[in-house]
Amino acid sequence: MLEAIAKLEPEDKVLAEGLYKVVSAVAPGLVPKTYYGMPGFADAAGKIVVFIQPSKKFKTRYSTIGFEGTANLDDGDLWATSFAVLTWTPAVEKKITELVRKAVG
Repeated sequence: MLEAIAKLEPEDKVLAEGLYKVVSAVAPGLVPKTYYGMPGFADAAGKIVVFIQPSKKFKTRYSTIGFEGTANLDDGDLWATSFAVLTWTPAVEKKITELVRKAVG
């Protein structure tokens, strides 16, 4: 996965490195893994929990940090599973940390 991050455009690379840092600190049990070539993290069963979809790779306006069905983000009958990210800021890091913590909780 570190090779996949290294190949990203600078803007996406910063976001992927931020996600890597957060997941490594908050959910060290998740395994770094590429997901259709995108940086992601899987549970012990090999199922992706969280990943980043780089904007430059898909020629979109923003990158997306997404959570798959294995993430425990359930909140009633409706909850978000992906989040648009333009830049990695302390506020973004705090929110992603909370989401990853909840996802593996």
